[in-house]
Amino acid sequence: MTVLVLTCEEDLTADMVVAKLHDLGVPLVRLDPADLPGRVDLSADYGSNGFHGFLKTNERMVSLSSLRSVWVRRPGTPGTRAEEQSTWLTAEAEQALYGMLTSTRARWMNHPAAAGQARYKPWQLHIAQQSGFVVPATLITSFPAVARQFAATYQDLVVKSVSGKHPGDPPMVLPTTRISPDADFSAVAAGPTLLQQHVRKQADIRLTCVGGNLFAARKEADPDEVDSRFTEHGAWKPAEVPDLVRRSVSLYMTRTQLAYGAFDFAEDRDGTWWFLECNQGGQFGFVQLDTDQPIAEAIAAWLAEEPLD
Repeated sequence: MTVLVLTCEEDLTADMVVAKLHDLGVPLVRLDPADLPGRVDLSADYGSNGFHGFLKTNERMVSLSSLRSVWVRRPGTPGTRAEEQSTWLTAEAEQALYGMLTSTRARWMNHPAAAGQARYKPWQLHIAQQSGFVVPATLITSFPAVARQFAATYQDLVVKSVSGKHPGDPPMVLPTTRISPDADFSAVAAGPTLLQQHVRKQADIRLTCVGGNLFAARKEADPDEVDSRFTEHGAWKPAEVPDLVRRSVSLYMTRTQLAYGAFDFAEDRDGTWWFLECNQGGQFGFVQLDTDQPIAEAIAAWLAEEPLD
């Protein structure tokens, strides 16, 4: 049976897993949905004999009934490389491709429905609290008076993007920014704003969950640092996962129906891991390179498993 990898052409992280799948002798097809239609073609028959479908990319043809798993790594948007692009074509191609794939018995990492819901940061915070994580006090509001009251209560705050990225071309990463409690919050009325209690951290934690396997890495941080994505403080090192965090990760993954998740935590001076977010498609290559943790091997092994009947 075949593994289907949905990602862009230049994806070094996917390359790491593809190499491991080759080592295991597992057949695979790799394609970018952005090439549908064009370099990717599809067909599905829902006749009297049931469902039968095929995908073709370059000279490779794969029967959808032979798929064991689908890895949604970093796929492009269907229709974006077509000769005549349109919103209608993108919607048609996306419905066709993912509707067909959802009709199979294949296991997903991650299923598009679960992944789509898991991207919502407010929902992440809600599920994190239900799962037992320690979550910083957070407010999402468009009421300036409510924002001022929150600031008066917690004093030391940061402001974040609710969605994560600015929808530019290319998209811009918006930094997490510290904000004074006596700031002018009138601009909150212009759109929903996420304010969060600032955690004075001694380290950043990245925990990668692959099925039931956990790979945690720790990097020292400046206590006054706000957004470690824009600073350098040495290499990542392997870290032990506290039992409470291990249990909470298991509950979170079950409730979100994710097979893969990249969790970010801030570790304070007492050693508490504060939940910040879980990226359902987060990078892991930089952690594996620094720590030699076998994350790519774990993903390949998960994808190589046969689907359940």
